[in-house]
Amino acid sequence: MSDPAPPPKSPGPDDGPAHDGGAHRFWSARRLPAALVAAAVLGAAGALLYDIVSVRSGHPAMGWRRHLAHALATRHLDDPLIAGGAALALLLGLWLIVLAATPGLRRVLPMTRTSPDVRAGLDRAAAALVLRDRAMEVAGVRSVRVDVRRRVVRVRAQSHFRDLDEVRTDVNTVLAEGVRELGLARQASLSVHVRRPAKR
Repeated sequence: MSDPAPPPKSPGPDDGPAHDGGAHRFWSARRLPAALVAAAVLGAAGALLYDIVSVRSGHPAMGWRRHLAHALATRHLDDPLIAGGAALALLLGLWLIVLAATPGLRRVLPMTRTSPDVRAGLDRAAAALVLRDRAMEVAGVRSVRVDVRRRVVRVRAQSHFRDLDEVRTDVNTVLAEGVRELGLARQASLSVHVRRPAKR
């Protein structure tokens, strides 16, 4: 009789993330566009409702409503004013659709999810600062500029001594490890450029 199979091993802290899927970008609240649209709709609806109630009460329609009705009745579709208004409405509609369909919160990078109930994000500026400090520890590096994006981390360093190829290799090695330690859901590629400081 064979021994029973051992129970499955539960993932430990060094076994990698238990849940690495579903780490999508964070969505922006879009408070300013929502407030502007709500204010515009509320103002237009309020003015129209007030005018309708005024007319029902026996008062004449407001001047803006009479002017608008006359313009819509007399102007043709090829009128520049009508075409311009339609183009403006189209652009505003497309803008609202883009805002509704895209996350928009680009400054926060999603991190690998270790639990299905917890989402974490890392600010781009904080990630760039961490990688900059790591690059400054490389011998020969005088200054570093780091730009962290979703798919690529661009590094521009200045070296005042040592061979440039050696400095570039060391910076690439250090920052490759630094990018992995950030724990981002999407591992960005690394682009390193090293040059001498400009002579004065």
